[in-house]
Amino acid sequence: MLPDCSQLLDWVRWIAQDADGSWWAYEHEPNMSDSGWYENEVGRSIYLQKDQPDPKWRQKIHMITKNNQ
Repeated sequence: MLPDCSQLLDWVRWIAQDADGSWWAYEHEPNMSDSGWYENEVGRSIYLQKDQPDPKWRQKIHMITKNNQ
């Protein structure tokens, strides 16, 4: 399940879930590592919440637009 996007900071443009179930928000599109996502050295990131781990975590990346909020 996606985190509630209505309370995200204005600079957040991407959210993604890591293999361990942790959701993170990113200012710029994050890069993928072996077990999660990480900021691409030009933007901010912030931890959101932890859900159950999902084996399809690589597909749990979403661009946030004003319509999502």
